[in-house]
Amino acid sequence: MLSGIEVTKQALDDFKKIQKYMLLAKEENATKTYAELKEEYLALKALLNVSGVNMTDIDRIKE
Repeated sequence: MLSGIEVTKQALDDFKKIQKYMLLAKEENATKTYAELKEEYLALKALLNVSGVNMTDIDRIKE
């Protein structure tokens, strides 16, 4: 079973990856892809907020 720190680290890694893909989708004007990625982004952002992670410096999307 994963510890809280391990869950948070995995969520941070996933959050970073999702943001990268969202920025690429936006650049390519892939609106459907962006919308799907945004759902995952919001779920990860909520999890990280509940975990006490300060999103100010790591959230590049700012939505």
